[in-house]
Amino acid sequence: MPDSGPVVVTAISENKVTLEQWRALLAVIDAGGYAKAAELLNKSQSAVSYSISQLESALGVKVFQLQGRKAVPSPAGELLYRRARQLLEQAERLEKSAGCLSIKVEPLIKIAADLIIPPIRVLQCLEIFAKDFPDTRVEIFESVLSGTEDALLQRHVDLAIGGRVPTGFMGEKLVTVTMHGVSSPDHPLQQLGRAINYEDMRQHRQIIVRDSGQYRRRTEGWQEADQRWTVSHIKTSLDAIRMGLGYAWLPDAYTHEDILAGRLKYLPVEVGAVREVPTYLTFADNEFSGPATRRLAEVLKENLPKMCGYSI
Repeated sequence: MPDSGPVVVTAISENKVTLEQWRALLAVIDAGGYAKAAELLNKSQSAVSYSISQLESALGVKVFQLQGRKAVPSPAGELLYRRARQLLEQAERLEKSAGCLSIKVEPLIKIAADLIIPPIRVLQCLEIFAKDFPDTRVEIFESVLSGTEDALLQRHVDLAIGGRVPTGFMGEKLVTVTMHGVSSPDHPLQQLGRAINYEDMRQHRQIIVRDSGQYRRRTEGWQEADQRWTVSHIKTSLDAIRMGLGYAWLPDAYTHEDILAGRLKYLPVEVGAVREVPTYLTFADNEFSGPATRRLAEVLKENLPKMCGYSI
């Protein structure tokens, strides 16, 4: 049996399936039906249905099959879905790249920044960057864990600062963030007079920062306490710990001043008191990045390691 890949490619080249038809296919599968896909694409349901029928006619395959009353992707539809997504991503990159080539300096840079790096440090870098590119607008998307990866994968940003580099991207290490378990000085875990273990911590409330990714697919560190409160921002976690409402592992850059002032104390944990998390700077598309994006990357690489490196 011949491989279906070349057959599909030949059909595409001869019958000229349009990008709009590929978008319709992705929308129907992603949304789970024609009606929701029509809302997503801001088109009528009949227009979406017509696009799908035209695509099927051009390729000579059925991309959907009935299961009961529901249309689901056929095996050919699943294959075409994967290839169509790659095709549309490449088309969007090409369109964006052409736009970058037509201008000397980007008017807008979008950056995803994991909250493991304090936002004030990113802002200080932007202050330096603005001296060279005062007219370039910047949008910051504050993220946690897989939210940073999602921003890159969905091409929502030009640069990302996060703890992982998604497959298919090249990242450069920025700084290793050191995190300690901390609590208020009067927290019961500080009063045991000995090193504490996981069973001790299991009996007290842990404050956890929520993964901001679309599918919230990542967790980091020990999260086995019977009592847990989940918040969306590290600063909220820090406020809760200052109030004596729980304990957490937080970056030293957030707790540095509180530790020195005695408002917080490190947890005397037997094992795992310290975590080290490497962070990376990743371009969405390094080859076509403009001068402003490259300059911002230089500023971040030069300054964030100095700003976030605490040793106590």
